[in-house]
Amino acid sequence: MSILFENIQALFETKEGGFTLQKNTNIYIQNGKIAGINNPPKGFKPERRLDGRGKLLIPGLINSHTHIPMTLLRNAADDLSFHDWLFGRVLPLEEQLTPEDCYWGTQLGLLEMLRTGTTCFLDMYFHLDQIAKAICDAGAQAVLSRGLMGGAEDPAGGEQRLREALEEIERWRGHENLSFMLAPHAPYTCDPGYQREVAETARREGLGIHTHISESLREVEEVTARYGKRPPALLEETGLLTDRTVAAHCVHLDQADIEILARRGVHVAHNPVSNLKLANGVAPVPSLRAAGVNVTLGTDGAASNNALNLFRDLGFATLLHKGLSGDPQAVTATEGLRMVWANGAKALGLEKTGKLAEGYTADLAVLDLNHSNLQPPNDPITALAYATSGHEVALTMVGGQILYENGNYPTIDIDRVYHEVGQICQRIGLNPDQA
Repeated sequence: MSILFENIQALFETKEGGFTLQKNTNIYIQNGKIAGINNPPKGFKPERRLDGRGKLLIPGLINSHTHIPMTLLRNAADDLSFHDWLFGRVLPLEEQLTPEDCYWGTQLGLLEMLRTGTTCFLDMYFHLDQIAKAICDAGAQAVLSRGLMGGAEDPAGGEQRLREALEEIERWRGHENLSFMLAPHAPYTCDPGYQREVAETARREGLGIHTHISESLREVEEVTARYGKRPPALLEETGLLTDRTVAAHCVHLDQADIEILARRGVHVAHNPVSNLKLANGVAPVPSLRAAGVNVTLGTDGAASNNALNLFRDLGFATLLHKGLSGDPQAVTATEGLRMVWANGAKALGLEKTGKLAEGYTADLAVLDLNHSNLQPPNDPITALAYATSGHEVALTMVGGQILYENGNYPTIDIDRVYHEVGQICQRIGLNPDQA
């Protein structure tokens, strides 16, 4: 569909890496791309005109780390230590999930992400076929990775999971809205031999790596005691750290760890809300940035966040480090926005997205500025970090296709999703009184 946004305010990236606001802008969307800015492409005939008065057009947000089917476990594992949360509550519930359950959990997660302006995400989970199907059915976009665990204690299981991951990738290869990585879960669930095998497979297949590193203090202590190396040094030795690696969390790092990540070109996905809720701490984002590490932003899963609303994490990221450091510019609004736009696109290997520019993919969100929390509109740029909740999003577009608009989802049956999710939760022992 060819679409014209008329007289809209739009946020553009400057050559210096900042942002500038242009008013009364006309944006032309054609064949899934931004085909023109204030200059209609030859022969352009809009099938739809959208009045942009009182609206703000921004690039769609990019969520660099989540586990989307875990929306099924939202508000089901709260106020627990990380170890008790994962091993005592989450894993037993996940063992009951079927492939079809993951389809509906993904659809539920897409409802929330699209409602709050996220147009692409990097996911790690299992039952990849059903996750991919849910995304394609909705017309959404994602980078998918099947979580891998393995090693000497379970060689057959590890081999099977890796083989299945490659088979799943092959089945979905060629879908333009999907790309893939391999996801060795963490250094405490993948031993060094298995890490090497996954790293070599990723090199051979031309795939990136998605993993968790140094999320909890207990992880760092146990990995160091077992292998004589802190997690970043161990993963560097086994070949998992490259410029195509996205490392989630990276909370408990020393300076040597940071230098390793910087030297290897690793992208770090900061998950401030999840890390705070599980009492794991706060990633040293200012130090990572000072070392030249590309820092992005993720929500983690809804079982630990408990939302997939990236605007909430953007607000936390731009406030948290100020308070910890005493520096009001520790992470500025501009830097936070780069985390969810250009930095995220770079980490996920996405070209031609993450900013408003001719020829870029039309992955966009439109905010309605007629909300009390966005008035007066003194600085809409900083308002995105400090005043926006995400529910001001009026429209979300992926590849030129409108997937959310003013409460409506053209490609998702919201009533069916809610019904199926309710049935799943009742079956696995959640919401036992739900009809």
